[in-house]
Amino acid sequence: MGTVIPLDLAIRLRDAGLVWQPAAGDRFAVPGRDLDEEVSVLSNMVIQVHDLPDATVIGFNGTTDWALDDVDKEEAIWLPREDQLRELLGPAFRRLEHTGDGFRLVARFEDRETEFSAPGAEAAYGIALLRLLESLAR
Repeated sequence: MGTVIPLDLAIRLRDAGLVWQPAAGDRFAVPGRDLDEEVSVLSNMVIQVHDLPDATVIGFNGTTDWALDDVDKEEAIWLPREDQLRELLGPAFRRLEHTGDGFRLVARFEDRETEFSAPGAEAAYGIALLRLLESLAR
């Protein structure tokens, strides 16, 4: 499945205003139900999004490894993929470099280039996106 951004970073992104519109292929976690370490993927076959009149829920259709029928979307934490994070950074993204022990991402914020380092590419994108969201909130 590839690597995912750390759950705590995903929570910080959500809290900074990142909005998730669930779609097939999206990865997510459900913290607080002894599922923090479990990464699930939305699929048209097994895990689907159901828009109800009062809420959006994520339904687990016929799964045997979950003791859940559905989870409110607000309980799930989106774990964006590298391509999604890069798209969300938009024109602020400049480049991503492998450093030997991790990755360095260069982005342009507030008329200057800033570097963000992390062990994985997804985390580097996530940290940069968090900075962008925080700068937009000011």
